[in-house]
Amino acid sequence: MKNNNTIPKNTTPAKQSVQPIPIPEKKKIGVGIGILLMKKGKILLGKRHDNPIKADSELHGEGTWTMPGGKLEYGETFEEGAVRETFEETGIKLNKTKIICINEDKNIYAHYVTIGLYCEDFEGYPQVMEPDEVTEWRWFTISEMPKKIFEPTKNVLRNYLANKFYIENK
Repeated sequence: MKNNNTIPKNTTPAKQSVQPIPIPEKKKIGVGIGILLMKKGKILLGKRHDNPIKADSELHGEGTWTMPGGKLEYGETFEEGAVRETFEETGIKLNKTKIICINEDKNIYAHYVTIGLYCEDFEGYPQVMEPDEVTEWRWFTISEMPKKIFEPTKNVLRNYLANKFYIENK
């Protein structure tokens, strides 16, 4: 197979007429985690910053409410990622979690596989640990959820309420 990125034989670099072919960047699928923290029948949600740069999401969730979570890091288990993300964002220490669902979250900017985890065994109280991304944390009952919910959070909640591990997005 001929490599178009090399200099043809018997020519010097000054006489080279072969140009490298630009290779389009291949989009990658990410893995995210969302943690449904439950306390006395209420779910913890954080208000994402209204500024898209500060809200920092390829899925563009600025101005929406979200559960703690984020991107899984290389080498982490789902549970380890949930513990890390929850602590980084809220200061809460998770003791025991369980995987409750898997979702596909995608738009024109990004495609994520989101692992939903459930936790009601934790220590601490929610604090705004990353004020540039999340401006407040608040407990909501299922019947009094905010209107603007981040799509991955909405999908984890949908599966939780339907008691389904996976529901195809259409």
